[in-house]
Amino acid sequence: MNRWLLPENIADVLPSEARKIEELRRTLLDRFQCYGYELVMPPMLEYLDSLLTGSGQDLNLKTFKLVDQMSGRTLGLRADMTPQVARIDAHLLNRQGVTRLCYAGSILHTLAAAGSSSREQLQLGAEIYGHEGLEADLEIQTLLNDVLHRSEVGEVTLDMSHAGLLTAILGDYKPDAEALDALYSNLQTKDLPGLKELVSDWPANIREAVLNLAGLSGQPQQVLSLAEKSLPKTTAVQAALTQLKSLCEAIAALKNAPQLNLDLSDLRGYQYHSGVMFAAYVAGLPGAIARGGRYDMVGQAFGRSRPATGFSLDIMTLARISKKDSRRNAILAPWSSDVDLSKEIDELRAKGEVVIQLLPGHEQDGEEFRCDRELVNQKGAWVIKTRA
Repeated sequence: MNRWLLPENIADVLPSEARKIEELRRTLLDRFQCYGYELVMPPMLEYLDSLLTGSGQDLNLKTFKLVDQMSGRTLGLRADMTPQVARIDAHLLNRQGVTRLCYAGSILHTLAAAGSSSREQLQLGAEIYGHEGLEADLEIQTLLNDVLHRSEVGEVTLDMSHAGLLTAILGDYKPDAEALDALYSNLQTKDLPGLKELVSDWPANIREAVLNLAGLSGQPQQVLSLAEKSLPKTTAVQAALTQLKSLCEAIAALKNAPQLNLDLSDLRGYQYHSGVMFAAYVAGLPGAIARGGRYDMVGQAFGRSRPATGFSLDIMTLARISKKDSRRNAILAPWSSDVDLSKEIDELRAKGEVVIQLLPGHEQDGEEFRCDRELVNQKGAWVIKTRA
């Protein structure tokens, strides 16, 4: 067996891609800090029951599992950092007011996600805990729009939905777990024949509302108008529609605002979302570049249920579609034992300049630096000259 082969859907990251990934990671984390977000670094490995808290079966299937030889308990390699950050907020920080946290770290999936060629991702995200109002949802979506614009990914389309709509439609009617999973799956895939068959023996008012929900997708104003006419006039349904309307109006007024779309049957991640949900899409990528939403109950298993909303994205995927040129300009210098040259190089590097000394018998190669200047000796002094 070739020793250099890697497992399927696992790959090395080579210099040109690694440079861009790292540049984006630094840029986006710095931008998070400008909004007041504090960086946390959860461990790669945790006890499985903690790692999967409130996340549902989907995350369980994505998680690699192993047995801890010290305790005998089952461990998991994280497939998502959101439950870890919720644990930190609820159990370790234990603050009373608003807490803003951000993170960037590797996650691992048992199978590559749709639209991805790798089972490993570099997940970056931001979360707000402690505020249940729409102001937190708006801040999170504003921050996402900001970092996507800075990443130069082109025009962004933001799809929004609300996890509370279907819950409000079902009301006291409780399908069994298998039927509930099938309901969400059919809504997600817009499988109308399957949906009609599934709800055929449900109460007529619920059946009609569910089938109406499946068709509510498109421009916000049009969808909200249809939803108000075709969905139940309950307080919970009207509250969800009002929240979506308010957010759409606020986001449309943002600088570099994304294109807005409502898809009220897109309820991916329903197991832990509790309010507004959203996904950002860009040209050239079949799946969402980022996903997020409100998940107020995620900290409950850690002894402290708090209002929470946030988003996450994969920086590796972001770097692949980003048009941002992150190459650094550099200065070439000859290899020499000249003390004055060494001093000049040290001073330039102290100022943040990239100075590459050419080793004897070699010319500058590689694509990671744009060598637009060089150090040359003129009349006994080392000066910087623009390269032709």
